[in-house]
Amino acid sequence: MPRLFTALEIPRNAAMSLSLLRGGLPGARWIDVENYHITLRFIGDVDGRTADEIVDRLDRIDRPEFQLRLEGIGSFGSKKPHSVWAGVSQSPDMSALQGEIERICQRIGLQPDPRKFTPHVTLARLKSSRVDDVVHYLSGRGNFYTQPFTVGRFVLLSSRESVGGGPYLTEEIFPLHEPRSTYPTLGNSALQPAKSMV
Repeated sequence: MPRLFTALEIPRNAAMSLSLLRGGLPGARWIDVENYHITLRFIGDVDGRTADEIVDRLDRIDRPEFQLRLEGIGSFGSKKPHSVWAGVSQSPDMSALQGEIERICQRIGLQPDPRKFTPHVTLARLKSSRVDDVVHYLSGRGNFYTQPFTVGRFVLLSSRESVGGGPYLTEEIFPLHEPRSTYPTLGNSALQPAKSMV
């Protein structure tokens, strides 16, 4: 069975903005644009029955669409940097979705994810990049951000045994619903213009 994980896709406009960050860092292996994503929960290698159960439970998630934007860049591994990433704006809706997926995985019997959820898009994996080079690369690009975009679904992706960074295959798609309006509809008489008495 391939390795599974849930993720948010990056729309084309934002992915093109991310692609402009490629280059200028010795020892970096840049992720292909079509493989950019925000991991919500790494599931790993599971058997077919567990995978089916995960899909069945994820399919029942009923959450609204939400807005995100990518902003700022950084690296993981302070003394020995191993990857460079773009940050993601704070979103209570994204955190709630991620928390629900985490609870589903634990109910099915998967171990809790030991890492704190830090939403990001991996831009490059680093092999023997010097700390000074990474600092220099980041310092010139710290004001990066994209326009906000709507997240209308999340996906279950799989990756084959590789060096990491793709290619990823979309196994299942889970739509989010349009936010329910809290405003009265236009048909409501309260919103009709008052009739003139003249």
